[in-house]
Amino acid sequence: MAPLTPSTEDYLKTIWSISEWSGLEVVPTELARRMNLSPSTVTEAVKKLAGQGLVDHQRYGPIRLTAKGHREALRMVRKHRLIETFLYNHLGYSWEELHDEAEALEHAVSDRFIAAIDGLLGHPLHDPHGDPIPRADGSMPELNVYLLTEVEPDSIVVVSQVDDDDPDVLVYLGDLGIKPGVSGTVVSHATGLGLTNVEVGGREISFPLPAARRIRVTTEQR
Repeated sequence: MAPLTPSTEDYLKTIWSISEWSGLEVVPTELARRMNLSPSTVTEAVKKLAGQGLVDHQRYGPIRLTAKGHREALRMVRKHRLIETFLYNHLGYSWEELHDEAEALEHAVSDRFIAAIDGLLGHPLHDPHGDPIPRADGSMPELNVYLLTEVEPDSIVVVSQVDDDDPDVLVYLGDLGIKPGVSGTVVSHATGLGLTNVEVGGREISFPLPAARRIRVTTEQR
């Protein structure tokens, strides 16, 4: 297969990432939103991806990666997350800066370069946002996580992942000290107000829904 263009690689990686986080089928409107493109541009691109055997898509239906598309998507996800980890651990980037920088670099580096970074970092399983890093063979570390908004009150939680889709949310959560590995106890869900209240380190934090929906946790009952 001829080398994929950076644009094609971005589409495949984004399709996979949307499904990874939401667990839902990917529709063209959400793909357009995530890529900051017009729906018509995305529609044409998806047709080309289907013609290359990288996705399956019927008009008005969801977009599904084929086996070939899935393999290429994970190759790019691996590059992206290892670059993010390198920037964070060795070059002092803040976690809200990682995504855009990795987006620019991932198309320019070879698989050999990524393998070298992986070795330098000690073969990490997760990136600074807590997202699992695909292994070279395409396998993934297992996750058993829940959205913070789904956890019952009085549950002890440990932050596992934080969605990096919105840098403003990352700044907000970082200022609160909410990063992977931080533990707390869910106090309540104020559904009418759109708030999830969590006790962390002796203080109660009220997370607005847009932030709470971007946090995944592991849980245990008291």
